[in-house]
Amino acid sequence: MIALTDAATSKVAELISAEDEADLALRVAVRPGGCSGYSYEMFFDSEVAGDDVLKEYGDVKVVVDQSSAMLLEGATLDFKDGLTDAGFAINNPNAQRTCGCGQSFS
Repeated sequence: MIALTDAATSKVAELISAEDEADLALRVAVRPGGCSGYSYEMFFDSEVAGDDVLKEYGDVKVVVDQSSAMLLEGATLDFKDGLTDAGFAINNPNAQRTCGCGQSFS
């Protein structure tokens, strides 16, 4: 299951609060595609399937489907708000190779 840093947890909580919709969770998934084989997908979801993996970080719920959970084991989601390094980034020790854009891996 993917872990969230404190910075990522704070930013996700802020974004969920702005949505003004109860029971939203951050869904993180790995899908086939991208230039290296797999790509990450993140979005807010109000649906949680019975076989989803659910982890809570304070008020933030993170949901991952079973097949993505295997590929995200040991991964960390971080958020940076700097001039050159801004946005969410996933550090995944399971990725053997990443593409130049950093959006896909194999």
